[in-house]
Amino acid sequence: MTVRVQEADFDPGAELESLAAGDKEIGAVVSFTGLVRGTGDVSTMTLEHYPGMTEKALEAIEAEAHERWPLQASLVIHRVGPLPAGARIVFVATASRHRRAAFEAAEFLMDFLKTRAPFWKKEVTADGTEEWVDARETDNAAAERWAR
Repeated sequence: MTVRVQEADFDPGAELESLAAGDKEIGAVVSFTGLVRGTGDVSTMTLEHYPGMTEKALEAIEAEAHERWPLQASLVIHRVGPLPAGARIVFVATASRHRRAAFEAAEFLMDFLKTRAPFWKKEVTADGTEEWVDARETDNAAAERWAR
């Protein structure tokens, strides 16, 4: 299990290569790379977090995925700071012996990152207008399906 919160960009291919390296038990690796949408005239999204608290929350979400599915490995990378439209913002990868566990765990991680992870997101438009963004109702509905 690995969680990283960082300003720097990441290479999804290199991250996947590293995730499964040397583990011959892995039969499936699933990944998701999220990008900053430039919807409307949004030019930048700035993500803020509380160092230490954010990582702890992400680790708890990741640990829950490992409790629910038989994962061999997982990785969550979330970027912070100002990110231009089109930039990579989040990366989730799960590895398991079987594809169903890897797919479901990756979906679970993303659903909970969108709703429970303590990030504050601000969209900035080309004219400099700033607006804080909340979780969307569709994100909350997606996370509810995982309720025990």
